[in-house]
Amino acid sequence: MSLVEIHQLTKDYGMGRGVFDIDLKVEEGESFGFVGTNGAGKTTTIRHLMGFLRPDKGSCTIRGLDCWKQAAEINRYVGYVPGEIAFPDAPDGFAFLDRQATLQGESDREHRDYILDKLQLDASANLKRMSKGMKQKTAIVAAFMHDPQILILDEPTTGLDPLMRESFLELIEEERGRGKTIFMSSHMFNELETTCDRVAMIRDGVIIDIASTVAIRHYENKTYKIEFLDSADYQRFLSEPFELGERREQLNQVFVNISDTEVDHLVRTLTGYRIKFFTEVKYSLEKYFNSIYKKEAADVQ
Repeated sequence: MSLVEIHQLTKDYGMGRGVFDIDLKVEEGESFGFVGTNGAGKTTTIRHLMGFLRPDKGSCTIRGLDCWKQAAEINRYVGYVPGEIAFPDAPDGFAFLDRQATLQGESDREHRDYILDKLQLDASANLKRMSKGMKQKTAIVAAFMHDPQILILDEPTTGLDPLMRESFLELIEEERGRGKTIFMSSHMFNELETTCDRVAMIRDGVIIDIASTVAIRHYENKTYKIEFLDSADYQRFLSEPFELGERREQLNQVFVNISDTEVDHLVRTLTGYRIKFFTEVKYSLEKYFNSIYKKEAADVQ
């Protein structure tokens, strides 16, 4: 049995809103990403995992426990960052964190202080006067400080500046290295590509694909950008037997789409040309899912 299982999960709010027949499995120690635009169904799915919503159909389990019926027991193993931060009344961040530690039943103060330092958070500030970024950091500390086995994170970098976003992603990498299981939603492909083993894309409440980030990094079809020193070489290359993508005639640039097995042939061919530069255009998770979008749109038409 997988650590986290979602089976035919459906929550229909009407007018095409909700999630529909979602099937996902997350293995122990896996970092799993969940990407989609706002309103695609990421938060609805996560709220079912946390036991906040009862499914219309299907089920969610964590460690074999039903997320709706056994939510209290599941929460002992889970650290959760909600998509919308709403703190209870507390004079300052430390008072809130102390209250959370009591509810969680255990907390490693040394680990808590490490995360506070990592995120450069002064938790002595008044909760109501905290900026959006400070509130987000406080929620992250609350989720991580009891050293949970499972982290469920709904858009956890919202409100963080670029420097703090990097610090948070470093923290995720550390948790991965310690064998934690992570389920993290985001609308930012690059965050998930660098931190996750697999990523599911949701659109209009439906999972349209699940991709391995390792497979994306080692994608067999490559794109190379070539710039020639003069127009004559550029024009002559256009007649070579390669699949050409975008052309930038004024810059003497061309993009070549090619498989791994043909790269040597391309390199040998280019020895007969005067080249300004020759570089690989990295394939990305975003490009992969955009291609899935386009294919689905074409199928619908």
